[in-house]
Amino acid sequence: MKPQKSNSFTAYHSRRHFLQMTTLAAGAAVVGFPSILKARNSAGKLNVAHIGLGAMGRGRLAEMNSIAEANIIAICDVDENQFAESRKLLANAPLKANEYVDFRELLQKEKDLDGVVITTPDHWHALIATAAFKAGKHVFCEKPLAHTVGEARALRKLAKKYSKQVTQMGNQGSADPNMRRAIEVIQAGALGQVREVHCWVFEGAGCHAGLAMPVEGDPIPTGLHWDGWLGSAPKRAYKKDFYHPWNWRGWYDFGNGVMADFGCHNLNLPFRALKLDYPKRITAQGELTGLPTYSNKNLVHFEFDRRGDLPSVSVKWYDQGLLPGPNVIPAELVEFLGESPKMGVLMLGENGYTFGDPWKGAEYIKLKEDQKVSSILKHAATKLIPKTLPRSPGHLKEWVLACAGGSPTFSSFEVGGHLTEIALSGVVALRTQKTLEWNGEKMRAENAPEAQQFIQPHYRSGWSI
Repeated sequence: MKPQKSNSFTAYHSRRHFLQMTTLAAGAAVVGFPSILKARNSAGKLNVAHIGLGAMGRGRLAEMNSIAEANIIAICDVDENQFAESRKLLANAPLKANEYVDFRELLQKEKDLDGVVITTPDHWHALIATAAFKAGKHVFCEKPLAHTVGEARALRKLAKKYSKQVTQMGNQGSADPNMRRAIEVIQAGALGQVREVHCWVFEGAGCHAGLAMPVEGDPIPTGLHWDGWLGSAPKRAYKKDFYHPWNWRGWYDFGNGVMADFGCHNLNLPFRALKLDYPKRITAQGELTGLPTYSNKNLVHFEFDRRGDLPSVSVKWYDQGLLPGPNVIPAELVEFLGESPKMGVLMLGENGYTFGDPWKGAEYIKLKEDQKVSSILKHAATKLIPKTLPRSPGHLKEWVLACAGGSPTFSSFEVGGHLTEIALSGVVALRTQKTLEWNGEKMRAENAPEAQQFIQPHYRSGWSI
């Protein structure tokens, strides 16, 4: 099936056309898009479109294709070369998905569409999610929810405005039973007061850093709509293996490096279990800063104030070749694991600690009276702590079922957007290389007005909404 598109992707690029389409979508939502029950087909399934078909996108596509309660009716990518693998994944699907290179055309033409799954580079997240909201669709968007703090806040506000449309940010660890059990255990007081958290990611975690922008470009591959891939980002020449399909994350115009990529994983447990709001102060240091790419050997220190009866908390983040010192990771944990972990989340309380990978948050626990480290799901001393959180059927399926009237999602745009703001405030500190007195409510660094350029989005002419 040929992708459905106009003669050129650039035909959809004018600001006038974009505003016309988003206005039409908004108007349709006002006058009454079909309700979720009416829009679903006779089999009672949710009709879904997937926008972004790279490695992450195909992973979510395969997952959605296994969910009995959903139909994939459309797929979309600005690189037509991505369609072949996606077609293979959907070879046995009950419906043949329509193909598009422009998400706005998809939203306009797919009248029976209920929801969208967004798995594009970060700089596209807010634009597509906003258009989907205005078109009356439920929205699942991969983490980080947005490319800037300002966009994350805007999406939180839109989610409240369109409250009947179900949202979920794609930090899949939120559905893990270890994550939910750890929240219950920590909030029940098993660790006592937690004042110290350490999060770290191994060197080169999916992010090329410390690079200058290439001067010369390469021929654009056939089928890649390069200007459409750039979208709202500043115009630049295509360069093979520098941006698309994978290395975009390290470039600030498209992503925000490891902090944005893994921040919504590593910071997820402390954010939830300790009921963190916004940091009051953020200190950052790194190497090879001031470039258009993410820096190296980064240490970001978030300081959070007291929250009611909960104490102030120090959260330290390490990445790109920097790891916690040997005095941070307990020796018995290293012995239990057989090596010093290259990534993880360590939460230190007065009565013990938890440790886990970025997705699970806490797989293991050791209390002061324990002789050894044990599984957080099987620890004898925590068996009497009740289950207060629902267990998930799977992060994506949880969203599908919520769209059909089931239980609320666990990582809604309000929750995921707030978590994204915290992670991206760390990126702001890295880019300014200053200790920021952070006003999270007002989205500004009180002592560093120059940080504002990294807080609000800057869209290329013709792409703002």
